[in-house]
Amino acid sequence: MELEGEVQGEFSNNVMCLLTDPEGSPLGAPMFLPQNAGPKELQQMVNKLLNNEERLPYAFYVSDKELVVQLGSYLQQHKVSVEKVLTIVYQPQAVFRIRPVNRCSSTIAGHTEAVLSVAFSPDGKQLASGSGDTTVRLWDLNTQTPLFTCTGHKNWVLCIAWSPDGKHLVSGSKSGELQCWDPQTGKASGNPLIGHKKWITGISWEPVHLKSPSRRFVTSSKDGDARIWDITLRKCVICLSGHTLAVTCVKWGGDGVIYTGSQDCVIKVWETSQGKLIRELKGHGHWVNSLALSTEYVLRTGAFDHTRKEYSSPEEMKEVALQRYNKMKGNAPERLVSGSDDFTMFLWEPAVSKHPKTRMTGHQQLVNHVYFSPDGQWIASASFDKSVKLWNGITGKFVAAFRGHVGPVYQISWSADSRLLLSGSKDSTLKVWDIRTQKLKEDLPGHADEVFAVDWSPDGEKVASGGRDRVLKLWMS
Repeated sequence: MELEGEVQGEFSNNVMCLLTDPEGSPLGAPMFLPQNAGPKELQQMVNKLLNNEERLPYAFYVSDKELVVQLGSYLQQHKVSVEKVLTIVYQPQAVFRIRPVNRCSSTIAGHTEAVLSVAFSPDGKQLASGSGDTTVRLWDLNTQTPLFTCTGHKNWVLCIAWSPDGKHLVSGSKSGELQCWDPQTGKASGNPLIGHKKWITGISWEPVHLKSPSRRFVTSSKDGDARIWDITLRKCVICLSGHTLAVTCVKWGGDGVIYTGSQDCVIKVWETSQGKLIRELKGHGHWVNSLALSTEYVLRTGAFDHTRKEYSSPEEMKEVALQRYNKMKGNAPERLVSGSDDFTMFLWEPAVSKHPKTRMTGHQQLVNHVYFSPDGQWIASASFDKSVKLWNGITGKFVAAFRGHVGPVYQISWSADSRLLLSGSKDSTLKVWDIRTQKLKEDLPGHADEVFAVDWSPDGEKVASGGRDRVLKLWMS
């Protein structure tokens, strides 16, 4: 492996470096590298050491800051001693690159009350929204016009969720009923699913690598229960009860367990064949508001990725989804992050321990929404303190604060390549943040009132936002 510049006889011009993967596993022994080696040379080296047939892109980090200069300049800038071994973390980057959205391509009216939720389908081709006007709407992304108005709910539609195979959409309302829709026709598939006594706070589908075609999903409710439903049987098959207060969020993990977060400050982990409680994750001093999984992006998109491949059978989908899941997860356990009204977050590895890996502090107000980047390397958190914070997704260490919003931040969403982060706020703007520079990339004003919901399409092409002004906005690059 030839690095530019002769290796001097004296070691003063060399730096002893240890390359490790994001989990901390070293790539070979520590070695001397010339000070004029930069990201380009490190890239060649890592590809060679990993025996990659195709050259893959990597970014390099020294104590959570990206290395963008030669090693010598870095040492001078940060006054780092050459005596110590410098640990350089290499992170695989997405081969494709998402362009930042920077303009509103259309403002679509249709809802007659606030838009409370927006969600792109797993393949990124369809978009759904739920509103206070009791309807779910499906939008045609090619013509950017309304496609179907799904009626049947009698109260606000608080949450919506696409099945990871893209065949179903489920919505939950303030009165506790659920409705399944066929996205191809906009028609309800059967009567509403009744069981919850208070409003629905979350919906999460069973991952497609565990079961294909998609049949089961889990819902959380203010009534203190979570329920598993089977859309083929059209009924609740298991009731997960045990929380003493409202269940605020729910996630169906890639290992097949369900996580529920509650106002009783506890996160419960359930198995899904009989609904037995496996363990409890305790530590928060106030309501748990939001849960996120390190594998969430591949769970959401199943077999679909940026190549837009179509699948002929549920079996094929399951197989591809399993490959994507295993590749994303690597040898590490699935991680969970929780955000709370106590201003803090916890990072957990529930399969390994019931104790948190770390406690993440720094927000000055309640943490409203947490979200892992698609590659699992970052965690973003949105808070009522008007900031968005960025954390290392493996260690939970604080990395940066994004400031610019002048109101509480309600929701965040990642670009598929994990390089950009989107936030929507009470201040009526959306903002796009650049993870590498840790600065504001785009400011997107245009909504006339609070922005409640944002989503970045899994194919990276579009962003959708909705809020109190009743319109749905689509943004493009």
